[in-house]
Amino acid sequence: MATVTLIHSSHLAHADYADAAVIEEGHQLVVLAGVCPLDERGETVAAGDIVAQMRRALANMEMALADCGLVTTDVASVRILVATRHRDDLVAAWGAFRAHFGDHDVPATLMGVTVLGYVDQLVELEVIGARELERLPR
Repeated sequence: MATVTLIHSSHLAHADYADAAVIEEGHQLVVLAGVCPLDERGETVAAGDIVAQMRRALANMEMALADCGLVTTDVASVRILVATRHRDDLVAAWGAFRAHFGDHDVPATLMGVTVLGYVDQLVELEVIGARELERLPR
């Protein structure tokens, strides 16, 4: 049985993401800290490049998920924060995000914000996933 079941409402306008996610009984929530586009030294990568920062944040997300015994299809919700006032920047970030998640069209919220915490940071991900109780990392 899948950990996360994505729901597509027939009553809402079609979007490029599921409208809801249901976490099956016998699972626990996993909440990642804000996932940032940082390298191994803790420095922001690709200053000024939203797509490159999104790709790095997604790679960092994958590592954090793996540390928790999860994979991308275990993600139930994502909030995407982009430091911008321009819709084109949001569209670029969304494109990189959707390409990474593929068929797992997880419910997501895309937000433009004024500033993020690290120098030159343009992207941050808030990720909620779920795992079976027996998949606890050792």
